[in-house]
Amino acid sequence: MSVPPASRERLLALLTERSFKKQKVVLSSGKESDFYIDCKKTALLAEGHYLVGHLFFEAIRALAPDAVAVGGLTMGADPLASAISLVSHTRGHPLHAFYVRKEPKGHGTGQWIEGLSALGPGAKVAIVEDVVTTGASTIKAIERARAEGLEPVGVFALVDREEGGKEAVEKTGVKVNALFARRDFPA
Repeated sequence: MSVPPASRERLLALLTERSFKKQKVVLSSGKESDFYIDCKKTALLAEGHYLVGHLFFEAIRALAPDAVAVGGLTMGADPLASAISLVSHTRGHPLHAFYVRKEPKGHGTGQWIEGLSALGPGAKVAIVEDVVTTGASTIKAIERARAEGLEPVGVFALVDREEGGKEAVEKTGVKVNALFARRDFPA
């Protein structure tokens, strides 16, 4: 089952309507911005979850076909990885989901990555991100995945704010692919 071409346009419409706000905000990087985009407001909608899962699955299959799992830094990557993993199963090419913690688990095994037990050493993974600004959280996810023996083979972002994050991430040797960029949203 393939997603209709209009799906990309529909996801952009949902992101613009539900997630994008023209307002002054201070980002997690500490930088000020004149707009904010909270992708979870779209990715957690049933329709948004469906579209995210299908569009990312198709991008990963095309650009990182050897990936066996998808994940990234919690919380931004969590709904994305979940949607992609679900769709991948229905499409006959399962990609396991994993979540990278910001801090190691405070009890039990103290693990950094949930879902690691489904992956073998050297497993090729796609890192997913909701919004790339400075690239700091994406770089943390790449570094933590590598530290746990995984091999990131691509980064897939919902939105690139076009503020230098893509370039910073690519210095790690992992290419960034974004479904949308700042220029796709209202000025």
